Amino acid sequence: MTAPALPVVLASERLRLPLWSAAEVADLRAGRRRPEWHRDFPRPDDADAATIWVEGDTWGPRSIVRGRTVLGSIGFFGPPAGEPPEAEVGYGLVAEAHGWGFATEALHTVLAAADAVGVGVRAAVAPDNRASIRVLAKAGFTGLRGSDEDGNLVMARPLP
Repeated sequence: MTAPALPVVLASERLRLPLWSAAEVADLRAGRRRPEWHRDFPRPDDADAATIWVEGDTWGPRSIVRGRTVLGSIGFFGPPAGEPPEAEVGYGLVAEAHGWGFATEALHTVLAAADAVGVGVRAAVAPDNRASIRVLAKAGFTGLRGSDEDGNLVMARPLP
């Protein structure tokens, strides 16, 4: 099965979620700064996401942009697989952006794109990360599938 493509840029009321470009990934991997990046971006998880980036994969990492500032990242860990197809999502924001609803808004935006092409979504979250568990619950992640090899809770969201 070839994964359906997602739009290069997703957008919500307050946020833009563009796919990372090769130049951005090169800067992330090399530790170079960009003027549009929040002073606390990239976080270690953002740098990790750069290691799985693949040119042309619309299921890869995206920036979470408010105005002109990159506040974090969101994306899938590669194209969907299985039957029915499912993809794993991950996201994170710089600390200053916590508490404004940006994670919830960004997650709803990528979920709408996955829903539009008939792909289910799962997420792994540390059991002590209450804020992220709340974000996932608000987005309809209700299924608990146990834990992964790192001890994270694996939650799933059924297709609407």
